[in-house]
Amino acid sequence: PIIQEYHESSGINAEYGGSAEQKPFPTIKSAHSLVAKHVTKDRYDQLSGIKTKTSGFTLDQAIACAVQFDNQHVGIYAGDLDSYRDFAAVFDPIIQEYHGIDANAKHTSDMDVNKIKGNVNPAAPVKSVRIRVGRSFNGFGLSPGITKQQRLDLEKLLASAFSNFDGDLKGNYYPLLGMDERVRQQLVDDHFLFVSGDPNLQVAGMERDWPEGRGIFHNKDKTFLVWVNEEDLTRIIC
Repeated sequence: PIIQEYHESSGINAEYGGSAEQKPFPTIKSAHSLVAKHVTKDRYDQLSGIKTKTSGFTLDQAIACAVQFDNQHVGIYAGDLDSYRDFAAVFDPIIQEYHGIDANAKHTSDMDVNKIKGNVNPAAPVKSVRIRVGRSFNGFGLSPGITKQQRLDLEKLLASAFSNFDGDLKGNYYPLLGMDERVRQQLVDDHFLFVSGDPNLQVAGMERDWPEGRGIFHNKDKTFLVWVNEEDLTRIIC
């Protein structure tokens, strides 16, 4: 059976597996990773039975790359927003050490473009600029943990949004599943198409059910592009 326990630190419900047998502590091949430093046996024993509410993600899934590979520096992936809360005893110290911040640090956002200071030499022959932004969605798992149904629902939601674009953003969405070969080749020639086969993404769970639920949108002039359900839920490129 599965019992529910209120997780005081997160304020959400975390599910615990019903097996009374303690999971063995995994061998972490990336011995010099942040996972190896901060995923101690005590923390693992405390957290390894939790499944997150949004996508059923576990600590074993989060640290899979550090366990399987010996070349990871960090070695952990969040499966959803809940991961940061349910596995805070692991994620918090890793994030703090990686970014060089303390436990009281707060994220700040400043969208005032007038504060951007350029450092490009005016004499430099800049031929093009590409801006890429990754965005996720509340209520959906992140790529390592998103369920198949969530991925399909998100693709449907985004395809509907794309269909409402007009003006210079108007364009077409091309799902990877069943993609016409001529379309595929053109996207390859344009250097737009993303592909499967990255070992880290595979072990982290990001290529499950490939290529279902994934696709590419671009406008008519090919100056605005959105990848759907690749490493990020959406990657916006312009």
